[in-house]
Amino acid sequence: MSSKGIVKRSEDFSKWYNELVLKADLAEHSDVRGCMIIKPYGYAIWEKIKDQLDVMFKETGHQNAYFPLLIPKSYLSKEAAHVEGFAKECAVVTHYRLKNSEDGSGVVVDPAAKLDEELIIRPTSETIIWNTYKKWIQSYRDLPILVNQWANVVRWEMRTRLFLRTSEFLWQEGHTAHASKLEAIEETEQMLDVYANFVENFMAVPVIKGVKSENERFAGAEETYCIEALMQDGKALQAGTSHFLGQNFAKAFDVTFADKEGKKNHVWATSWGVSTRLMGALIMTHSDDKGLVLPPKLSPIQIVIVPIYKNEDQLDIISDYAGKLKKELSELNISVKFDNDDNKKPGWKFAEYEMKGVPLRIAVGPRDMENKTVELARRDNLTKSIVAQEGLPKLLLETLDKIQEELFSKANLFLNENTTQVNSIDQMNQILNTKGGFVEAFWNGDSNSEQKIKDLTKATIRCIPLEGSENGNCVLTGEPNSKKVIFARAY
Repeated sequence: MSSKGIVKRSEDFSKWYNELVLKADLAEHSDVRGCMIIKPYGYAIWEKIKDQLDVMFKETGHQNAYFPLLIPKSYLSKEAAHVEGFAKECAVVTHYRLKNSEDGSGVVVDPAAKLDEELIIRPTSETIIWNTYKKWIQSYRDLPILVNQWANVVRWEMRTRLFLRTSEFLWQEGHTAHASKLEAIEETEQMLDVYANFVENFMAVPVIKGVKSENERFAGAEETYCIEALMQDGKALQAGTSHFLGQNFAKAFDVTFADKEGKKNHVWATSWGVSTRLMGALIMTHSDDKGLVLPPKLSPIQIVIVPIYKNEDQLDIISDYAGKLKKELSELNISVKFDNDDNKKPGWKFAEYEMKGVPLRIAVGPRDMENKTVELARRDNLTKSIVAQEGLPKLLLETLDKIQEELFSKANLFLNENTTQVNSIDQMNQILNTKGGFVEAFWNGDSNSEQKIKDLTKATIRCIPLEGSENGNCVLTGEPNSKKVIFARAY
C-alpha cells in the first residue's frame, strides 16, 4: 500500500483504478446495480471534456438537439443488424402506472396499465433519429443535417466498472444525413480527426487511428473508424468511434430526398460518439501510486494556493498576496483555488490535492513573504522548487503548458515502447502474457481467422491502422498479402 491507502499499480492495477476513482472523489457505486454516481469533482472534469468537444463540434458546423429517451420497440426491429447488436442489452418499459397493493405492503405495477407497445430505454439513438429525419428531409435543400446530442444511454451490462462500463452512462452522439456517399465518408473521417485532436491535445493521450474489422464493427454500420489508446497496464481502450452507416438506416426508415434533377434517392448517414469512458482513459494513462494526475487543460483546479501560517496576522498578509495572484492568473484564464480552510492542516491539504491530481501547488508562508518567494510543486513529476514572486504568473502559465506537453510525450513514449511486431501466435501470446501493449501483426482478412486468433490469445483486432498499409504473412495461417492490424487485450 502507498501512504494514501491506495494499492500500487504494480500490485493490482484493477484495484488501484477502483480505489483511485473513489479516493479522488470522482465517482461511487449507486444502489442501482451497474449504475454510478458521478461526484462533483468527477463531473467537473467531464464538463471540461464536454465543453471543449462542444466547441469543436460547433466549429465543424454541428448543432445540438435532443431526442426522446424512450424508443418504440418496433423502431429497433426495422434495422436487423442494429437490433441484433443491441438486443441483449436493452432495458424495456412495459407499464405506465403504479398502484398501492391491496394488502398495504407498498406499491405494485398496475396490470391494467400495460403499454400497447413496449418502449426501449435508448441504448443509442439511430432509430428514433432516423424516424424523425424522415419528416425533416424531402429535398437536397434539406441536406446536410449535422446534429449532435448530449445524453444518457442505458445498456444493461453484467460486469461493470466505474466510468469504463456501466449500465447507464453519459455521452454525446452525432447523427448526420448527407446527399452523397463521399460527403458522408468525409464527415465520418472529419469527426474521427476531431476526436483524435481532442484526445491528444487536451487529454494528452496518444491514439492510433484506424478502422474496425467486420467482427468489431458497430451494429448497422458499413465502416467503423476508431481511435485506440493504450493504458499503463498494457490493455487497449477504445477512446472514440465514428461510423459510416451508408444508406442502411435511410432504407430501414425510408428516408429519401429529391436531388436537383428531381430523382428520389436514399440519404447517406453517419453517427459518432464518445462517452464517460474518456474519464477512464484519462485516469489510467497518467495517474500514479499517489493518486490522480490531470493534464492542465482538463483540470477543474489548475493551481491551488495553500497558506502556511501561525496566526491571523500572517494569514491576512498571505491572503492579500494570494488574492492579487489569483486575480492575475484568472486574467490569463487559469483556474485557481486559494484554500484557506482553517479546519485542515497544510499537510492534509497537500495530500488531498496530490490525490486529486491538481497540476500545480503553491505553498506560501511568512518566510516566503519576507523573501518574496513561493514553494512551487508539480504534480506530474513530484518536483518542488523555490521561485520568486516577481514574474510568477508568466512562469506558472509556461509551467502548465510544459506539464501538458510532457504528459503527452511520456504517454507517447510508453505507447511506442509497448508496440511490438510479431510473426506467430506463440510470439503474440508470449508478448501479451509478459509485456502486454499493442501487438502489430498481419491478418488475412478472414472473420474465422480473426475469431480463432481471439480464442487462442484473448486479444482482439483493435483497428486496421489508417497509416502504414504494408502487407505481410498472416500470423495464423502464414498467407501472404495479409494486412497489418493492431491486436491487444482490451477494456
